[in-house]
Amino acid sequence: MAKKKYYTVWIGREKGVYHTWAECEAQTKGFTGAKQKAFNTLQEAEEAFKNDYNLYFGTKEFKSELSEEQLELIGQPDLNSISVDAAWDTITKEVEYKGVNTKTKEVLFSEGPFKGGTINVAEFLVIVHALEYCKKNNLTIPIYSDSYNAIKWVKEKKLNTTLPLTDDNKKLFRMIERSIQLLNENIYINQILKWETKAWGENPADFGRK
Repeated sequence: MAKKKYYTVWIGREKGVYHTWAECEAQTKGFTGAKQKAFNTLQEAEEAFKNDYNLYFGTKEFKSELSEEQLELIGQPDLNSISVDAAWDTITKEVEYKGVNTKTKEVLFSEGPFKGGTINVAEFLVIVHALEYCKKNNLTIPIYSDSYNAIKWVKEKKLNTTLPLTDDNKKLFRMIERSIQLLNENIYINQILKWETKAWGENPADFGRK
């Protein structure tokens, strides 16, 4: 038996969320410029309807393996936020990071690549960078990261890393020292939240190298 789908119509005869393909088709078939998309849960479809349809095109639809009950418990991300992520290049062995507007994916800041780093260190640095970005721009919005370790390190204001200091990563170590200093000397009011990949798909700041 085919899994039930829900349909969001952004542009059509009657915009809305529909429970069957027949209802969706009645609003879009033969309608010039129609924009519609299928979702696995009613919650996903209703959330999508609140947002710009451009966010849902150009990429494959994410299909969560979680149940609708689990998805409901987790809820939806706050799109008025910043998402951060880091990447490690398997060829050059370099790390980099960036922060983006969660809703539009506009890159707000980026750093790197850096030699001699680790993905966890970069994930830590990007969260602190995001906190500083928010402080300088008077933003109280939440920050999303998909790294448990980095979130924990930021909250504890210290790194639990065995990364050795080398000639290649001196700059990274200076950034780490500076970040820890900032955490100890400042009060940041922004929430640091876990990006729930299993429920929402890849972090909007993901580098797409998986």
